[in-house]
Amino acid sequence: MLFDLRARGRRNTIKVIYAFLAVLMGGGLIFFGIGGNTSGGLFDAFKGGNSSSSSADDRLEKVVERAEKRAQTTPRDPAAWAALTRAQYQLAGVGDRYDQNAGAFTAKGRQALVKVEHAWDRYLALEPPKPDDALASLMVQAFGPTGLSRPAKAVTAQEIVVDARDPSAGLYSTLAVLAYQANQGRKGDLAAKKAVELAPKDQRSILKEQLDQAKQQSAGGAAAGQSAAGSSG
Repeated sequence: MLFDLRARGRRNTIKVIYAFLAVLMGGGLIFFGIGGNTSGGLFDAFKGGNSSSSSADDRLEKVVERAEKRAQTTPRDPAAWAALTRAQYQLAGVGDRYDQNAGAFTAKGRQALVKVEHAWDRYLALEPPKPDDALASLMVQAFGPTGLSRPAKAVTAQEIVVDARDPSAGLYSTLAVLAYQANQGRKGDLAAKKAVELAPKDQRSILKEQLDQAKQQSAGGAAAGQSAAGSSG
C-alpha cells in the first residue's frame, strides 16, 4: 500500500492515491461480487460486450426494484436498506453510467450514486449494531473523487471497514489519506501513526514520509481552495 507522491503530475497525485487505495480496498468486492447479496459483480457485467452489459443492466434494475419494495415494506430494517444500497451501487457501475477507460463514474452515474447515498444514509440512521463492512468498502469508492467526492462520508465508511477487519497498514493508510482529504487532520495523524506501526520495519520510514506528503498535499489543496474562494468573493 505504498504510493509515490513525487512522480510527475504532483498536484493530482493525492486524487490518484485515493482512488488507488479505494480500489485496493473494494475492487474485489465490486468486480467479483464478493460479499454481495446479489449474484455476480461488475466484472461479470462487463464481460461479453454491450449485449452482456445490457443484460446486466436489466437484471440489476430488477434487483433494485425488489430491494426498493422491501425497503418500503420494512423501513426500519437495516438489512433492507443495505440490500438497496448495494443494488443501486452495482447498477450505477454498469452501462453508460461508468466510464471504464477513465475509471470513473459518468455524470449519469453520479446521478445514480445520489440514490445510493440516500439509501446508505437511511441504513446508517437505523444504527445497525454491526454495520456491513463490505458495503462500507463500496461506499468509500462511491464517495471518492471518481464518484460523488464526499471525503467526510468516505472517512465514515472507511472507519466502518477498519473497525470490522484485522488491523493492517493498508487499512490505516487509506483512512489517513481520506481523513487528510476531508481536512480531519488529527484523525489523519492518528491513522497515519497506526499505519506506520503496522507496516514492516523496512517500509516504515518511506510510508511515514509518503503519508506526511499526503497531508501536505491535502493541506495545500485546501489552502488554495480557500484562497480562490476569497479572491472570487
